[in-house]
Amino acid sequence: QVQLVESGGGLVQPGGSLRLSCAASGFTFRKAVVRWYRQAPGKEREMVGGIFSTGEITKYADSVQGRFTISRDNDNDVVYLQMNSLKPEDTAVYYCYVPIRNTWGQGTQVTVSS
Repeated sequence: QVQLVESGGGLVQPGGSLRLSCAASGFTFRKAVVRWYRQAPGKEREMVGGIFSTGEITKYADSVQGRFTISRDNDNDVVYLQMNSLKPEDTAVYYCYVPIRNTWGQGTQVTVSS
């Protein structure tokens, strides 16, 4: 069974950091492109960024460039989203997605607020 599970979300103050994880199972994860998306209340889902199997980054959204970093651990089938200098507008549910499997995780809530 193909499955993606996100974790690491929570409440953080502006300027703080969080690291999200996306753990995969049921397929050859190390060969897959993985993307992070987010969806804020009342807004469309937007792509945050993606990573190739090699670790090369596809691209980052302009809104997170320089603050967010995607990485992966192919030995443990995990992709990470390191988020620094968080802003209230980063508040959203964050999802990971594997295009070749058309599979989404369940999402993890990130709230940036003082």
